[in-house]
Amino acid sequence: MLVRQPNSIELTIDQLFNDAKDDRFKIIKGLAKSIMRPIQPIDFKDVYLSISREQGLDLVQLIKENNLKNVVEFGTSFGISTLFLAQGVNETGGTVITTELIESKALKAKENFEKAGVSDVVEVRIGDAMETLKNHADPIDLLVLDGWKDLYLPLFKMLESNFKKGTLIYVDNAEMADTQEFLKKISQNKKYHLQPKSGGKVVLIHTK
Repeated sequence: MLVRQPNSIELTIDQLFNDAKDDRFKIIKGLAKSIMRPIQPIDFKDVYLSISREQGLDLVQLIKENNLKNVVEFGTSFGISTLFLAQGVNETGGTVITTELIESKALKAKENFEKAGVSDVVEVRIGDAMETLKNHADPIDLLVLDGWKDLYLPLFKMLESNFKKGTLIYVDNAEMADTQEFLKKISQNKKYHLQPKSGGKVVLIHTK
């Protein structure tokens, strides 16, 4: 029996998950800084803050099943979630635009995309997402929200004109207080249907 060999995307994802094993300690270290001041993104510049492998595989399946092509991601980090998105759009002939505030993270993510052989389908934008995605002109098939939670609502509103019937919004960290506030506001609009996933960690917003 032939055994399927992992491709370069899968190998890169495996390596990154392995590198992320000590994230818990780094997160605690970052949170400790909040004693003196509010937590800031720079406090987690060395932390992967990654989605789970199960979430990643779910994203790949979501893209393939719905033939999603135009994907926008808020929150690249070191690129684990982006690699799953790239794996999906490789099947549908699509592309991924991803944005990351911390330059050192974004540059490392770009290296990871080169290693995985997906740089041709991934565009990395560095800086504040409210600026890097301003005036985005193309329709969005899938929006992935996985960055700083207080930006979920303003970013959603800014990109809302790019949504169409069937657009999906994948909301990570749905159990967090800021995200709950965002979801409560979106749920009041009958244009959207909210579907909990991954035991409530994720909410998938369907555009009617």
